[in-house]
Amino acid sequence: MLRSRIQPTKSKFLARKHEPTGRQCRFAGGLTLIEAMVTMVVVVIAALGGLSYEYLTAKHTKIATSQMTATRTAQLLLEDWKSSGGSLEYQPSDIELGFSSVSSVPRGIAVPAELKNTLADAAYSIETDGLPMVVTLRHQDVDYDTITEVKLRQLAIVVAFGEVVGGELSRSASWLETIPPVTLTTFVRTDSSGG
Repeated sequence: MLRSRIQPTKSKFLARKHEPTGRQCRFAGGLTLIEAMVTMVVVVIAALGGLSYEYLTAKHTKIATSQMTATRTAQLLLEDWKSSGGSLEYQPSDIELGFSSVSSVPRGIAVPAELKNTLADAAYSIETDGLPMVVTLRHQDVDYDTITEVKLRQLAIVVAFGEVVGGELSRSASWLETIPPVTLTTFVRTDSSGG
């Protein structure tokens, strides 16, 4: 008996809820077309944002790895050159790590203006971890003590990304153009004995 009273009351409530009143009728379980479109736009924007984030992360990781490789290469050469006393006859190809001499310093390498002299007017190329690099050795005598006959020589290694093609610095990949050259500098004392 109790059941029969509850049942009609529920039916009347449901019937009243869905009666047309002249306004848009919204059902509890459905979405309108506008809500579906807005949801789709939000999902597309989130997906594109995620994809571009992954792309930029991969690109910047590759750039950071390239800069670390170039810095380590420059540090190796700078320490080796410094151990020879900053000799003007220093040749990176002598250490037999894959450096090969390029005929002349290619155009297109950004070099600090204060480093005017280029050692033997030459550059060296190397490929490390699949990354082509051009290394330029530069020096400048910044001070000289006439009493002790000691020079203070500034040594610099400039590592640019790319290969030398026809006297120009050429980059095989477009992302290499966004990486500035790596320049490391140190000072060494040289005496009149040549080293």
